[in-house]
Amino acid sequence: MERFDNLPEMDLMRSEKMGSVQLIMPVESAQRAVLYLGDLGLLQFQDVRISNTPVLFYYEVTGFSCTLNLFIDMLLLNADKSPFQRTFVNQFCFHVYINSQVKRCGEMSRKLRFFKDQIHKAGLMSSARPPLQPDLDLQELEVLLAEHEHELIEMNNNSEKLRQTYNEMLELKMVLQKAVGFLVSSNGHSAAEETELDDRVYSNGDYADSDYADTASLLEQEMRPGPSNQSGLRFISGIISKAKVLNFERMLFRATRGNMLFNQAPTDEQIVDPVSTEMVEKIVFVVFFSGEQARTKILKICEAFGANSYPVPEDTTKQRQLMREVLSRLSELEVTLDAGIRHRNNALSSIESQLPKWTNMVRREKAVYDTLNMLNFDVTKKCLVGEGWCPIFAKPQIQEALQRATFDSNSQVGIIFHAMDDVESPPTHFRTNRFTSAFQEIVDAYGVARYQEANPAVYAIVTFPFLFAVMFGDWGHGICLLMGALFLIARESKLGSQKLGSFMEMLFGGRYVLLLMSLFSIYCGLIYNEFFSVPFHIFGLSAYKCRDTTCRYISIFSFISWIPKWKELLFPMKYLIRTVFFDSDATSIGLVKVRDAYPFGVDPSWRGSRSELPFLNSLKMKMSILLGVTQMNLGIILGYFNARSFRSSLDIWYQFVPQMIFLNSLFGYLSLLIIIKWCTGSQADLYHVMIYMFLSPFEDLGENQLFWGQGFIQAWPFLILMIACLNSDYLLLRVVG
Repeated sequence: MERFDNLPEMDLMRSEKMGSVQLIMPVESAQRAVLYLGDLGLLQFQDVRISNTPVLFYYEVTGFSCTLNLFIDMLLLNADKSPFQRTFVNQFCFHVYINSQVKRCGEMSRKLRFFKDQIHKAGLMSSARPPLQPDLDLQELEVLLAEHEHELIEMNNNSEKLRQTYNEMLELKMVLQKAVGFLVSSNGHSAAEETELDDRVYSNGDYADSDYADTASLLEQEMRPGPSNQSGLRFISGIISKAKVLNFERMLFRATRGNMLFNQAPTDEQIVDPVSTEMVEKIVFVVFFSGEQARTKILKICEAFGANSYPVPEDTTKQRQLMREVLSRLSELEVTLDAGIRHRNNALSSIESQLPKWTNMVRREKAVYDTLNMLNFDVTKKCLVGEGWCPIFAKPQIQEALQRATFDSNSQVGIIFHAMDDVESPPTHFRTNRFTSAFQEIVDAYGVARYQEANPAVYAIVTFPFLFAVMFGDWGHGICLLMGALFLIARESKLGSQKLGSFMEMLFGGRYVLLLMSLFSIYCGLIYNEFFSVPFHIFGLSAYKCRDTTCRYISIFSFISWIPKWKELLFPMKYLIRTVFFDSDATSIGLVKVRDAYPFGVDPSWRGSRSELPFLNSLKMKMSILLGVTQMNLGIILGYFNARSFRSSLDIWYQFVPQMIFLNSLFGYLSLLIIIKWCTGSQADLYHVMIYMFLSPFEDLGENQLFWGQGFIQAWPFLILMIACLNSDYLLLRVVG
């Protein structure tokens, strides 16, 4: 044990040592001090009144010269109050200022979200290199955002009105094109229309026996002898959605008691509805009727069904003149709309290039004021008191940032920064870089280590990509993955300053993970001898040879050469293809070993053989078991070092020791049997050995015996396992009792 006690501490493998600190800041320099500390990102503020349940607030600005990591505890003593009613805001001298600043930041955030939505709707692409513009303060940015918002709202309103007018003109054009064929001359009506109207009135089964049958129809009255009032025949033309036309016609028929003639024609294409702005399929209709009362009813029905009515003159000359005016108006509206869209896109492009910078600036200011709300006044009401946690190594940097804040704010009183005694458990902080940050995020997704515990991310740098490669195992695909990872790494300075999508941002953040995954995949692929699932004779000739020469060259060459047209063309490629493919026993009595074993990896002759699937599956499965057991042992050993570091003998004897016994009595013994079976070439069934190790631990193993004395030796892991179970039960009873 003395050798273990002299081992060096795992400083690089554990989280940073943290210290509790207190800051006493003059009011005039508090805002700038919080801003500089946020840029530094090495201090976690917490409420000075209560900090039982810390809630982490993390804000990061990427792509600029500063990175803001503000860690805030949001659990307040007066938790029932709003952020504007907290202690700091309620102070007389800062109430108006902080309240207005928080509201200003919220309003600017709303405007920025509005700009983002407008850019997304316009489908604009992000600019690779935004133009350089002078830095703005918060007040100048507020004025600029208000101007842009007013301009965009005005352009949207004008564009919406023009678009609605354009859609109405387009509908009028459709009505003019289709309704002309339904209109009759002023001197009479066609026989077909008279017959149709007569049939609609008198041949409808729904109304044949009703009271409406006694009412004479319009055309019947006109066909009666005597003077007719042809000037009373009127019509309404319009357009309606195709889905509503049946109900619309039925309602018109009932409202007019059948005294109407309904004509319809579909439009040539879908058009945009002026009200809903949706693409719908519409029907042009013309309703002939008589009387002012019927006209009023029809117009109300049109309004209820969302049908748009448009006037169409009866005179042919006026119809042509109206069509020319409509076409001219449509052309003018198209030009105006295109110019408005270009102007709007130019305005949005200028906003889009600066939107990330403005968003980060507003978030940064908002985070500063949120942090100020976590502070408290001292008894003199002239200084703010704050507490938090920081890494021990960061204290000089924090003091330097506080000195800069005092100097830049022209304060006559310096900021007091001193350490405090640790009352609570410190938070966990790991120092990462662009290489290790992705691995740390993978580990944190499963759980964050406690303070000063061993960091699994250090080992995950190797184990995670290697275990992926064991599953992936193809050096052809590994090369493709390597090329993608190298591209991301080579362009990291350029891509890091751009706004990427969610998927590309994930790939870019894990570029070094992809690099190691590709390298390990190439290595495992060479072991498996798989290049896009095809084996190669890279490290020499195969150790096996066919007994029968007819089984050789089972390849794509043998298949294609059956075609006489291609045989002579492909014959010069015979020896090239021969180096890719291999002998196979799939159609013969077996292979014969003619030379030493294949130097590296799987012999290519296994591919296509009758025993390919049992051999390769057994190899990969057993190798995965060995690697998995090794990784689980590593995790338990890390738990031992944690217990040793915290001087917890209880965890060592009642957690580490039972876990090692449980794991290695079962899976450790299985791993030993796998290695022995590989070395001896035995045909023992390991499933049978492991099952009957518990069912019949003292029975003769027979043909499943791998080595002499196996039955006696494997009884010991069984007994040790039983003792460990009893020990754990005894400990559990003592804890419960």
